[in-house]
Amino acid sequence: MADAEESLSPLHGKKPCRACTSFKSWMRSQVNSNQDEKQQKTSEVKAEENSKECPLDREELGRSTWGFLHTMAAYYPEKPTNSQQKDMEQFIQIFSQFFPCNECSSHLREKIKEEPPDTRNQQTFSQWMCRIHNKVNRHIGKQEFDCSKVDERWLHGWKDGSCD
Repeated sequence: MADAEESLSPLHGKKPCRACTSFKSWMRSQVNSNQDEKQQKTSEVKAEENSKECPLDREELGRSTWGFLHTMAAYYPEKPTNSQQKDMEQFIQIFSQFFPCNECSSHLREKIKEEPPDTRNQQTFSQWMCRIHNKVNRHIGKQEFDCSKVDERWLHGWKDGSCD
């Protein structure tokens, strides 16, 4: 396990792991403290432009991953078989072991241990996913999502028709 953890560590030699560090944050940390604000903004804009078609950084990976997980929960069966329920529980457990950011995966495993996946049906699984996501959001200081709107956000689209 030490080898696997080592290979996923935030620093692979010299460069930071993009799955563990936001590229913008890394760029900000590289800016000389004597640079003026204009130079810093120019560097950040260039960093954003250069990040296109590049490996995902921590923020991009998180946003994409949560999008995938919520969408998967939204399309989970209304009446899953016992096998489907066990498979999904196992998927979540395995997923939490292999997520590329060690800090993130460790935190996710803690949350899963506190509240195991509820895979009884689409509703309970989508709500579980939302609660777990909100726990992560609280942990990193982000705004929580209203879990009563998971189907609208991840399955049907907003009631105002903006997704049509």
